[in-house]
Amino acid sequence: MKKLLMIAMLSGTITLAKSQVYVQGGVNLANITQTKSGETQDNNMLTTFNAGILGRFNLSKPVDLESGLLLQGRGAKANTYFSGSTDDNYVKSKFNPLYLEVPLNVIVRLPIQKDMNVFLNAGPYAAMGFAGKSKTESKILGATSTSSENIKFSNDNPFTSQQDDAAYNKIKRFDFGLNFGGGLDLGKVLLKLNYGFGITKINSTQSNNSADNKNKYRTLSISLGIPLS
Repeated sequence: MKKLLMIAMLSGTITLAKSQVYVQGGVNLANITQTKSGETQDNNMLTTFNAGILGRFNLSKPVDLESGLLLQGRGAKANTYFSGSTDDNYVKSKFNPLYLEVPLNVIVRLPIQKDMNVFLNAGPYAAMGFAGKSKTESKILGATSTSSENIKFSNDNPFTSQQDDAAYNKIKRFDFGLNFGGGLDLGKVLLKLNYGFGITKINSTQSNNSADNKNKYRTLSISLGIPLS
């Protein structure tokens, strides 16, 4: 499965040579669903980043196909306060995994004037986790302690029913989902807003993604793209 995803990433990158290529960078507002209906809590939102290179392939005058390779920060944070003060008696945790993502978006362009258009995008993505940190800070009765550890990924094959290498202290290496968004193409820059809707439960011990919508990534990205061609 690792080889399959790496081939897909390489293929997407190589084909950028035949497209309008642009580099992208921006801010991610990441979260993880907590309820069966897929809701998140605002105070769990983690600010992280996105960066990468994408290409758009013209299919027709108003329609493009977009793909490439993105470095995506995902995760969530949680702050627990045991008194009315936010300076003492608290536990703060941050969960920040990093993924390499290959999106495949259909782009529909709506011209405004010459060299300017509004666009809408939608399509699936596949991502592979490779690094990240889980951090905890606590302060109880004036005594502060911190801890940090590397995030562990399972090596499960997502296309089989077996939960290979599953453990409660590991998350799934592979994530799949859908992207929805839009933006403004000003010619020299692209302003983008995208919502990543994860459909895979992140816990390696959970194999039934349709049982409910708990423990799935939700990521709002605000990005700036600069064309290279």
